[in-house]
Amino acid sequence: QDSMALVHSEPALVRSHLLLCAAHQFVEGDVQHWWHPPTDRGVRTHCSDDYLWLPLAVHRYVTITGDASVLDETVHFLEGRAVGAEEDSYYDLPRRSADSASLYQHCVRAIRHGLQFGVHGLSLIGSCDWNDGMDKVGEHGKGESVWLSFFFYEVMQRFADVAMLHQDQVFAAECRTQAQTLQQHIEKNGWDGNWYLRAYFDDGTPLGSHANVECQIDSISQSWAVLSGAGSTDRTQQAMQSMRQRLVRDDDKLIQLLDPPFDRSDQNPGYIRGYVPGVRENGGQYTHAAIWAIMAFARMGDRQSAWDLMRMINPINHARNAEEIAVYKVEPYVVAADVYAVTPHTGRGGWTWYTGSAGWMYRLLVESLLGFRVEGDKLTIDACVPADWDNYGIDYRYGDTVYRITITQAAGNGPPGACGFRIDGVDLPEAVLTLVDDRQTHRLDVML
Repeated sequence: QDSMALVHSEPALVRSHLLLCAAHQFVEGDVQHWWHPPTDRGVRTHCSDDYLWLPLAVHRYVTITGDASVLDETVHFLEGRAVGAEEDSYYDLPRRSADSASLYQHCVRAIRHGLQFGVHGLSLIGSCDWNDGMDKVGEHGKGESVWLSFFFYEVMQRFADVAMLHQDQVFAAECRTQAQTLQQHIEKNGWDGNWYLRAYFDDGTPLGSHANVECQIDSISQSWAVLSGAGSTDRTQQAMQSMRQRLVRDDDKLIQLLDPPFDRSDQNPGYIRGYVPGVRENGGQYTHAAIWAIMAFARMGDRQSAWDLMRMINPINHARNAEEIAVYKVEPYVVAADVYAVTPHTGRGGWTWYTGSAGWMYRLLVESLLGFRVEGDKLTIDACVPADWDNYGIDYRYGDTVYRITITQAAGNGPPGACGFRIDGVDLPEAVLTLVDDRQTHRLDVML
């Protein structure tokens, strides 16, 4: 996830990291959850989302850079014993397999490995999904994740485009068919009335429901309903409104991951309950997820909510005076993984220098809000900026060429969006620029 933020500034680093990650995939399609260089001893798990980030990151890299040659790079797999049905994980040094495949085939293998669904037709959560702390929801192999289903939908839809680029129409069609079926199951079994569920336990009990005593609502199911495009318009509007009402703490300037926190109910989601209620993933602000929520508001065109919440979680705005510094207590110039939501530590920052949140915050600012978009040699602006902004600028280096971009927002009540491009004083017929690496400096004027 971190490397996905670097695709504009350090594409070569992203390319090499894709191959590095592929080299830590087992022949079955799952991956090391983490590993220790230089020996690469690490942990193999039933975690259900980590292997799916590779095809999504590959799509992002190929789409933005136009470098499809990476798909043909050959990478070896790993071999090791399978994780037992009754164990969450094991730590070991796997063997380098004699079996190798192209990066494209590594991605295909990951997606095929993800085609595991439960009785509700939703993706199996395994020993955890993005939230590692929910390691007991599916400990018996039957629990399902609504968030993972949205995420997997996004992965398959995006990778279908890569498959078409790779002239693999059969797999592209398979991805789209599976994604559409999964979407139908989400709509049938993932809706709780005013927001989307988070998961189902092994016994079929819902999690993230109004019927729960704890964790009645979880933000990431709501945000990814929007970000994936899998949620219906009416439902996603309602879900994000519920998220705003239930999880945003305006006075405390934080966005909770879930609420109420886990504490003493009969349901045991896993080690997340080992955190004090209101701390870290257990009902605190997990900034990674807070950023996804803001991205979702931006995607919906709700620029007021997007900017209100961005300013809320901006670490600089937690340290503008001595009083705020005394509450926040950590560095205001880097991103904190979490912010506490429980007295007497409400508003206190947790683990700082957290690259997961920092990478997503960079993408939120540059892409979701300022609207910077590049696909191959095409640049567009799809901004979501405050109504009272007159203009702003972006300097972009394309190879050895610098584009100095000035975006001016005209007054008016029409929908936001770029309506005019002018390059070096010449109007373009469409609001899209074809980039050229001619080692010159160009001026692009964009009218919103």
